[in-house]
Amino acid sequence: MAYIHLIEGPVGSGKSTYASELGKNHQAIRLTLDDWMTTLFSPDRPSAEIFEWYSERKNRCIKQIWKMACSIIDSGHDVILELGLIQQQSREQFFELVDSAGYQLKIYVLDAPREVRKERIQERNLTKCDTYSMEVPDHIFEIASDMWEPVDESECYRYDVKFVSTE
Repeated sequence: MAYIHLIEGPVGSGKSTYASELGKNHQAIRLTLDDWMTTLFSPDRPSAEIFEWYSERKNRCIKQIWKMACSIIDSGHDVILELGLIQQQSREQFFELVDSAGYQLKIYVLDAPREVRKERIQERNLTKCDTYSMEVPDHIFEIASDMWEPVDESECYRYDVKFVSTE
């Protein structure tokens, strides 16, 4: 049976780099929220009240990504998802979708010290390297980092979870 490989972690933890390598190793299709958000909505990104704006569009993108993921899984291929489910409640909602569809799920949780992650984001903003999809200003980095809720014991109990240090 095909797997969903869910990549999670705080901003700057190396999710995109890891997902790219995982995709090569598993010959899996990679679907990344940031790519969708950048392509579809970055030109319309407001300068104020960004979180309300972002949240609505994020939810729409995840619904469409889920439809594509189901098609890929149903065709017998693994899929790698980077969905930015940084809070446990959003992960729980996603787990309900996976469970109701009867799919196999493996979760990869990446992390690195906050200062390392901040340096990575600042470097990525400057160089616009291959994992760059959008500018992440320092204040957004701080807010997103503060919002991160680590994967807890209940998630580990129910699913195959692999913790990856990317220091």
